[in-house]
Amino acid sequence: MDRPDDQSAPSDLRAAGEISVPVYFHVLHDGSTGNVPTSVVKRQISVLNASYGGRYGGANTRVTFHLKAISRSDKAPWFNEPERYEGTYKPMLRKGGKGTLNLYSARIGGDLLGWSTFPWKYKSEPKMDGVTIHYGSMPGGPIDNFNRGFSATHEVGHWLGLYHTFQDGCGGKGDRVSDTPAERDPTNGCPSGKNTCPAFGNDPVHNFMDYSYDTCMSSFTAGQGARMHKVWAAYRR
Repeated sequence: MDRPDDQSAPSDLRAAGEISVPVYFHVLHDGSTGNVPTSVVKRQISVLNASYGGRYGGANTRVTFHLKAISRSDKAPWFNEPERYEGTYKPMLRKGGKGTLNLYSARIGGDLLGWSTFPWKYKSEPKMDGVTIHYGSMPGGPIDNFNRGFSATHEVGHWLGLYHTFQDGCGGKGDRVSDTPAERDPTNGCPSGKNTCPAFGNDPVHNFMDYSYDTCMSSFTAGQGARMHKVWAAYRR
């Protein structure tokens, strides 16, 4: 099985045990630029725990994150072109096994705020496993509308096996979660009443796996939590 494609039901989460994720945070920087202080790294971990713990109003997914260590690499090429040099810095910096989150911060070009590997890719490329985020998207960062730390929440969702809420649009298997309404297009901003698919329910604009502003995002669903646990058992335990 390449990946779990069955629908995850909300009731599955009630019997799930706690998932505890050790985190190694790797700060890539160019001198003082991007050298985010330890206090901001700790705030980012706190945002992850609040997001996945349901403290912004969503489901408690029963996933927690524990900062183990912070590394700092003053390497201008890595910081300024993290996609190009990903195959260099990740094998050098990555720590832990398949259940360890390695989180990298750097400057990312264009409109991209981060990217992640999926759990089912770990076996074939273990050294590349992890999440990279734009340093400016961390709590208090300089990117307008995307500076509450939810870009990391979103990308870690992928690392735990979640798809975008707009996966497959209005058709197909969608995001493989039964309690997220189908969504044709990613959300920009925080519109009210957005409804792009004929199926029941407005678009999940407040879901962390959409593209809404950080000020709009507030929740995972119980079904998404159940999928995280199912994927964890299959690929990261």
